[in-house]
Amino acid sequence: MEAVQRLHPESDERPYRLAPHNIDAEQALLGAILVNNEAFYRVSDFLEPEHFYEAVHKDIYEVLDKIIRAGKTATPVTAKTFLPDELLEDMTMAQYLARLAAEATTVLNAIDYGQTVYDLALERALIQIGEEMVETAYGRDVEATPAKQIESAERQLFDLAEKGRYDGGFQGFNNALRDAIEMAGEAFKRDGGLSGIATGLTELDRLMGGLQGSDLIILAARPAMGKTALATNIAFEVARSYRSATLADGRIKAENGGIVGFFSLEMSSEQLATRILAEQSGIASSDIRRGNIHEGQFSTLVDTSNTLSQAPLYIDDTGGISVSQLAARARRLKRQKGLDLLIVDYLQLLSGSSKRANENRVQELTEITTSLKALAKELEVPIIALSQLSRQVENRDDKRPQLSDLRESGSIEQDADVVLFIYREEYYLKGKEPQAGTAEHTEWQTKMELVHGMAEVIIGKQRHGPTGTVKLAFTDHLTRFSNLARNEYSPERRDR
Repeated sequence: MEAVQRLHPESDERPYRLAPHNIDAEQALLGAILVNNEAFYRVSDFLEPEHFYEAVHKDIYEVLDKIIRAGKTATPVTAKTFLPDELLEDMTMAQYLARLAAEATTVLNAIDYGQTVYDLALERALIQIGEEMVETAYGRDVEATPAKQIESAERQLFDLAEKGRYDGGFQGFNNALRDAIEMAGEAFKRDGGLSGIATGLTELDRLMGGLQGSDLIILAARPAMGKTALATNIAFEVARSYRSATLADGRIKAENGGIVGFFSLEMSSEQLATRILAEQSGIASSDIRRGNIHEGQFSTLVDTSNTLSQAPLYIDDTGGISVSQLAARARRLKRQKGLDLLIVDYLQLLSGSSKRANENRVQELTEITTSLKALAKELEVPIIALSQLSRQVENRDDKRPQLSDLRESGSIEQDADVVLFIYREEYYLKGKEPQAGTAEHTEWQTKMELVHGMAEVIIGKQRHGPTGTVKLAFTDHLTRFSNLARNEYSPERRDR
């Protein structure tokens, strides 16, 4: 249209290139919405006012958005009331809206025009990121090291790929409310009615509501308690349960379960795979490693491995990486494959990014936990980070872990949304066997029978739910945690 084209007069000798845009597509989309408000719902899932190039179109789309979401009908007559009257010298806003509606396309084409507007907005954002990269690189700021510049650019590109926006800032409370209602709706549809991702451990899911997006979950225990075993159990259960749905803008979202990324800094991917294979096949991992199996068991292993290979579980077993490298790889995984749950095994094997932090272990761990929490929010996925506990646990009669047992506990406890501890009484009793034939030995046997194959997962902290203890079954030779046949839940307290 001539009217709006004159808003951007073009001379034959331009000292710059115009950013990518399509005024006709913007006009066609707005016209379609004005004629039939159904067109708005076809693009509102992914298209925001800032995606329009023409400033007046941003204003019009924003007003139409508010009118339609308020349950009213958006037309040229209802919209002009909320827009400035003067558009150009020879055209008023009312006349411009009427012309948009008169030359509107059909509602069927709305999503195509909306996608065009959206894609061009992304191209403009890419140009801006590129220009900022060039300026920063030329600036040669002492603190802006090449590694930091790469990390910053990758973060902006990830945000752009995921949300079509790369700038932060405040959002209206109505947006937060809308997200909360959507979360409740998803929980209603999801298996078990959980707001988060199910771990497969019924009582733990009941207390936590599943694994919540953007949460940093610390899973801590002394060595040999089964931290990695519980993490791999959860990882495979989430990956095995994965079901997806395609959204209106073409993005794929998990309806149940999820795509899992597993950073194994201690064990190799082969060792991790062997554990999962043992858990699912029912054949001891030690027998699998030694080849101590008969023909029928080998056939079971092959069948189980064929089933496991379909699960969207991705393992990175690179040792000694920094938290910034981990973040970059996690962003890349989400961009390329998708990501719904991230597991880090374990926290103390990560290194910090800054030289100052490396000089002080407490400062370094503070940087690591703060970065992991920020990454969980950025990726909008739960992160389970495993952590070792200090030796002071061994000095107490009651060896159940407490928050104060976390190594360098200040930063870990502060940044974590949830802290889980694993405790197995059986492990400690095994090392205290009295001499056979004595009364003490008989008493010891009775205690062993009570705790044999039992484990406790203690919720020591939870921002949005109760603390308490969940009892699970633990099969040592299969390194498998599972639900008990009877539910035993002993809440310590409820923090609301």
